[in-house]
Amino acid sequence: MEEFPPLVVQANALARQVGFALTREEAGPDSATPSCCLPGVGRILAVLAAGCYAGRIGEIGTGVGVGSAWMASSMPADCTLVTVEIDEDRAAHAGRLLGSDGRIMVLAGDARELIPSHAPFDLLFADGARPDHMAYSSLVDLLRVGSQLVMDDVKPVASLPADSPLRTSDVKRAFFFGNPRLVSTEIVLPDLHNSLLIGTRLSLGPRATPARATARRALTHNSVIRANNV
Repeated sequence: MEEFPPLVVQANALARQVGFALTREEAGPDSATPSCCLPGVGRILAVLAAGCYAGRIGEIGTGVGVGSAWMASSMPADCTLVTVEIDEDRAAHAGRLLGSDGRIMVLAGDARELIPSHAPFDLLFADGARPDHMAYSSLVDLLRVGSQLVMDDVKPVASLPADSPLRTSDVKRAFFFGNPRLVSTEIVLPDLHNSLLIGTRLSLGPRATPARATARRALTHNSVIRANNV
């Protein structure tokens, strides 16, 4: 039986209690309906958070705190986590779940207004960012050089219907693999129906010509990893 950190168990139980979907399937066909961070995503977030010594983690889209629980369960004692949820009720639930941990700050409101003042981040999980290229690009400004940006709720191309427009036009993939300030990859979860995108911010100095940026995009495009043991 798969074991979760105690705080994650509490967060999942809270989600059930308040009727917050644990999976995309539970959320239904409306892609705008939020759902919890999947266990496979949570474990990858925990791996990344564990390396944020004396760092700061940001999260956009707290939900009721499942993703935060994964990161808080592994992040170092000298690391802090700032998470923002636009829905006041969900933020209140997450605050009660996470409030006893002095390293965590749960904010209720619009992340576009609240999160920038807490940057730069060593890890940023954007689980509720507005799906357009300009909004995504502004997230890179919130990262330290060498830090990671993570987005989930991605469907692997192989799992998409043959006529899905996402096979050729996906805003998230286009951003991660087209932004010259990121080197990115896609990790397919063990269920083969969900994946996430991770990009590391690069330092584009005077030598980073457009030709070199194009070369970086070519190297990272269509880079997919299967997380068989996540």
